[in-house]
Amino acid sequence: MKRTTIFIPETLERNLQLYARREGRAVASVVREAVEQYLTNAQGAVALPSFAGVGASGRSDIADRHEEMLFATLQPHDDAVAVKRSAYTRPKRARRSSSRRRR
Repeated sequence: MKRTTIFIPETLERNLQLYARREGRAVASVVREAVEQYLTNAQGAVALPSFAGVGASGRSDIADRHEEMLFATLQPHDDAVAVKRSAYTRPKRARRSSSRRRR
């Protein structure tokens, strides 16, 4: 973060301190939030990309159930999978002749 100094009227500073105290926050935090909101509003509303909402399902519980939905059919520690993996053996390489090793 960068430190900066601003000059404001005493009444505004008093109101700012009272507001920060009521909210249980630091004055600097309140000022940062206010400046951020001001700049966001000054730039206008940001338009969403044209593809926003393309995959709208109409369901409201997707965010809460995403893991359950994604991994419902996936069973990485299934015994059948373990058997298939252990049944695989690597093909053996042909041994080099002893005459090549001596070179």
